[in-house]
Amino acid sequence: MKLPKHLRPTPRIFIIAAAAALLSACGPSEADLKLPPPPKTVTEVDLERFVGESIGEPIGERRPWVAHVRAVDLDEDGLLDVIACESKDSEVLWIRQQPDGSFEEIVIASDAQAPVHAEVYDLDLDGDLDVLVSSMNIVFPNNDKIGALIALENDGSENFTQRILLEKVERVVDARAADMDKDGDLDIVVGQFGYDQGEVRWMRNDGNWNYTSEITLRLSGTVNVTIDDYNGDGWLDFAALVSQQWEEIHLFENDAQGGFRKSRVIWGSTNDDYAISGMSSADLNRDGKPDLVFTNGDGFGPNPVPGPRPWHGVQWLENKGNGFFKYNRIGDLGGAYSPLAVDIDHDGDMDVLALSSFNDWSNPKAESMMLYRNDGDMKFTPVVLAYNPIQLLTLDAGDFDGSGRFSLVTGGFHAYTPYERMSRLMIWRPQE
Repeated sequence: MKLPKHLRPTPRIFIIAAAAALLSACGPSEADLKLPPPPKTVTEVDLERFVGESIGEPIGERRPWVAHVRAVDLDEDGLLDVIACESKDSEVLWIRQQPDGSFEEIVIASDAQAPVHAEVYDLDLDGDLDVLVSSMNIVFPNNDKIGALIALENDGSENFTQRILLEKVERVVDARAADMDKDGDLDIVVGQFGYDQGEVRWMRNDGNWNYTSEITLRLSGTVNVTIDDYNGDGWLDFAALVSQQWEEIHLFENDAQGGFRKSRVIWGSTNDDYAISGMSSADLNRDGKPDLVFTNGDGFGPNPVPGPRPWHGVQWLENKGNGFFKYNRIGDLGGAYSPLAVDIDHDGDMDVLALSSFNDWSNPKAESMMLYRNDGDMKFTPVVLAYNPIQLLTLDAGDFDGSGRFSLVTGGFHAYTPYERMSRLMIWRPQE
């Protein structure tokens, strides 16, 4: 969701200078970006690897705005379910798997203020799973402090009470929970996109659903936050993907004294149309250190910009230790979103999946869902998994049938034309 150029503040020279210095150690310089690209890998097409079917309520005449899906066993009955955020209807949905493999749709929050992200944790440590919901209130550009962070507290029987943990702040897009200060309870890291103002904060758990907030960054455009021990010191750190004119990834290192050091830019682009769109954390090369996988291809805004662009695609930051990272390109993908690392073919190495939300949909062969297959030596072969449906925005994977194989779950977000080849919620089952 990028600011129009005439509304973008003047870039901060000191930030660009700092980013440039870090890029020399942690990522590509501008000179590197101008080098001739490596030979293009031949793209494979495997439309039969997964077969998709709709789950939940039928799409009917609506134009779904499914902003996020997560595969999780919410009722802990041994069957994997789906949690989904329907932003236009302000609903959080539980797509509950039945013993026969079918799915029942249950609304667990009907006034969730345009939810765009949901994660599942036992937030109050009472033995059942709660849902942490990030809400923008208004999905499209807005400067008002209308964002909220909502907890759906489980009573143990999957009846949920809505608790407002944070409100009247810049629009909230992502929140993750972990014990950041090692005091035995779950704290929360929050990303607030805002519009021309935004924030990253962490919320220290004071008990009984009370939190103390500390702002760690004041920049617009945060898209995702991730939590892991990125510098290997035994304390949890977090990273933030910041879009808009910044187009950077920030690392916040735990100071082991109940706080976080000032953020460092561990990667950034000087292309203000780079269009960062999503980030996840995974040990992609399986060396014991968490890496970062991210996409660029955002087209949201007052005037949507469909892909492809030559720079759109999927990449990863290799964790080199001590909080430093090396940039690596995985593959091209116009309008790329929702990067997910998973060993999809069970060959012992991590592959990467991604979606295209903004592509040239007048082209019937515009890729909608892609696999980047790892050869075991961190070289990735692009494989087209689907051309239809289009405008997929969110993706997760899990073993839904107990076979040990991964199925995929996707959500469609149809805010722009063409209003065709649409989907709402789908499960994609492996066929091999």
